[in-house]
Amino acid sequence: MNYELFKMIHGMAGHNKLVDGFMIFCTNSAIYIFGIALLLMWIFGNEYYKKSAFYAGVTGLVALCINFLITLVYYEPRPFVTHHVHLLISHAADASFPSDHTTGAFAIAMLIWLRNRKIGGIMILFALLTGFSRIWVGHHYPFDVLGSVIVATVIAILIKKITKLVDPLANLIISIYYFLIRKKRTTNPSNFN
Repeated sequence: MNYELFKMIHGMAGHNKLVDGFMIFCTNSAIYIFGIALLLMWIFGNEYYKKSAFYAGVTGLVALCINFLITLVYYEPRPFVTHHVHLLISHAADASFPSDHTTGAFAIAMLIWLRNRKIGGIMILFALLTGFSRIWVGHHYPFDVLGSVIVATVIAILIKKITKLVDPLANLIISIYYFLIRKKRTTNPSNFN
């Protein structure tokens, strides 16, 4: 069933250059888009948004570590290793399950959604699109993406539940950030000439 779903989704690839280009963009650029979103939340947001960005980053890292542990106990070859697949972009023949791109994107999006429904909702849509694009370009099976969504969701919920424990670290990092910003503003550049 997993391979049949893969064939159905990946079978749509290669027929429209515009759609293929968009899927390649989603696959290649997801990490940067989520990184920029967190950076903007950090720079322009109040303390709540800064904490959200911090927790989302932690969630993404923890979820990717869980993925790594999963690959140590379970190895699934990528679709293009086992089957004849027309790849839209090349990829290393490493473990297929779970999808790191989808896990990272969905972990960040889910944590943000748990703290802010509007921003998080948009991020979840893009995370789902990221997962779909991984199948489209031929890198993952649908169950790889589904597994990633599950891992990311569980980790996001757990991190959300322990934010009170992590709050002192978040507060410290935010305080250091504000200190550095104030110091930069009060430093006169002419003193360095």
